[in-house]
Amino acid sequence: MNKIILITIIASIFSLQSTPKISSTDPIKLSEVRTWAYQLQKIDWEGSVDKLVSSKYDMLVIEPTRTDWSSDTKSFDIKSAVTKIKNSKAGNGINRKLAIAYIDIGEAEDWRWYWTWSTKWKKGTPRPTDWPSYILTHDPDGWDGNYPVAYWDSKWKDIMIYGKNQNSNPYGNYTSAIDEAIKDGFDGIYLDWVEAFEDTDVAKEAKRQGLNPEAEMVKFIKEMKDYAKKRNPNFLIIQQNASELYKNHPELFNYIDAIAQEAIWYDGSATDGNWNNKNGYDDKQDTELTNYYIKDLDQHKKAGIPVFNCEYAFEYAEDAYKKSRAKGYIPYVSRRSLSSLTTTLP
Repeated sequence: MNKIILITIIASIFSLQSTPKISSTDPIKLSEVRTWAYQLQKIDWEGSVDKLVSSKYDMLVIEPTRTDWSSDTKSFDIKSAVTKIKNSKAGNGINRKLAIAYIDIGEAEDWRWYWTWSTKWKKGTPRPTDWPSYILTHDPDGWDGNYPVAYWDSKWKDIMIYGKNQNSNPYGNYTSAIDEAIKDGFDGIYLDWVEAFEDTDVAKEAKRQGLNPEAEMVKFIKEMKDYAKKRNPNFLIIQQNASELYKNHPELFNYIDAIAQEAIWYDGSATDGNWNNKNGYDDKQDTELTNYYIKDLDQHKKAGIPVFNCEYAFEYAEDAYKKSRAKGYIPYVSRRSLSSLTTTLP
């Protein structure tokens, strides 16, 4: 055999043996995600999971329905749904999708598994006597059943992270929000209401207790990171909004794997969950605020933090995608209700 041909064959064999195999069971790397979707309602409706599975999105952020005790949603088999999502391919056709659980860390929600108190607090009246003291005020945007909390309180941290003193009877052995996400197989958590430190009532209470609300939020996120990583070294922490939090606390970049910012260019004001509510999209964001977000997000990119964004647009969807891509963000364009996969595809 010709010596050159023999050397070529040997080299080819060596190359094949030394090249690591890429398995379809491996999740796509967060740094390689190019598309994502965000759905918080109707996950348990017939066909919803199938649509998520058959979609070509690289990452899906969804409501962990089992922790919603307001209806039969709590009986939905979210663990099986997450397994199906993780068994489906990402957009590159090789790796599997990432499945991320939505968690509101800055507000208590009166439909969650941990809520054991009365459910009515009329605005302008004293907080009900049976409610815990860490619940401070009403949601400033009008979302019913949502209440900003003193997130530094040990009892709230126990609900979100440590799960040492929870009683979830009769619906199961629930411990903490992070534990439940890990138990159901999620690859990470998506932190909503990180901006709680900006709320007037929350900041006022922090000051009364001699605390810095920004520093306490960063500490809170670090505790989540440390706790989750001990249980799953690959567990992801994605921060939503509060893009300015890093300014006085650059160490935050060590505790988050990505940031997602809502409404950089387009917003919606609807809080009724109605997909067809025209107030839920196409509100042009104030230019000054847009520039403010971009300036902060540029710093995240410089620090190597992937930047996702969610724009609420329909008629302006194409513009939203174009502007997002131009900045190097990974966009999702939908409607405020987030009750379905978007009809304005990337």
